[in-house]
Amino acid sequence: MPELPEVETVVRALRQTIIGQTITGVDINNSDRIFPDKNEFAALLHGKKFEGVKRRGKNILIDLSGGHTLWVHLKMTGHFYYLPITDPIAKHDHIVFHLNNNGHNLRFNDYRRFGRLRIYRTDEIMQQKGLVELGPEPLEITSEEFVNLLSSRRRMIKPALMDQYFIVGIGNIYADESLYRTRIHPRRLTNSVSKPKLRELHGHIQKILKRAIKMMGTSVDTFAGVNGQPGKYQKYLQVYGREGEPCAKCGQAVRREKIGSRSAHYCPRCQKEPRNW
Repeated sequence: MPELPEVETVVRALRQTIIGQTITGVDINNSDRIFPDKNEFAALLHGKKFEGVKRRGKNILIDLSGGHTLWVHLKMTGHFYYLPITDPIAKHDHIVFHLNNNGHNLRFNDYRRFGRLRIYRTDEIMQQKGLVELGPEPLEITSEEFVNLLSSRRRMIKPALMDQYFIVGIGNIYADESLYRTRIHPRRLTNSVSKPKLRELHGHIQKILKRAIKMMGTSVDTFAGVNGQPGKYQKYLQVYGREGEPCAKCGQAVRREKIGSRSAHYCPRCQKEPRNW
């Protein structure tokens, strides 16, 4: 699933391509994951202008004229593509936004069909279930706020970092990479980590996320930007997806195991297994 850097990459590209453009029509080729129903969804979008695009965690919020917001979650394989209208409609282009522009349209493509697009009143959007409960943004939370958040809980640190109600936008990739750089085992309990170590973790999370955004995200599966180009940060991953490869620091084989309901990649020598779980 795209994480914060990948979603931020999409948001920035959408700002550059669709802001100020008007939707002249909408083709809905699959309506499984939209709200409201197909006819009302299309009617609400017709004639609306794209006025702003922002991110909240892994969610994309596209403000429209007339006081409505299009709320998009890419889920596992959702993509926005901004393409010439002469390009053939692909099998998994489920929604096509026709625009009053220079011969391009905006397409929502999703071959696994988990992505969601919903329309709400802008003044009500942040109160919707799935947004109102979200935790703080990792690039906005201060070091001390981060320390207090983690030290006040007793949870395994990897699942905690991935809990969107705890802190938003971090998934498997960036949790694994941040914990590795801080030499914290993914099973370590949050309230057992020293405050200096938590401050170090906070610094690594922010540094890694910022660098990944600069490199337009990580493409390890299907992620691609609005222009169809993959991200570049995968070249710098040190543990994620490197099971069995030697640790760059000590040479020990990187291990992958299930923690909670998700896998974790770590170095068993650099990230010592805790005794408190």
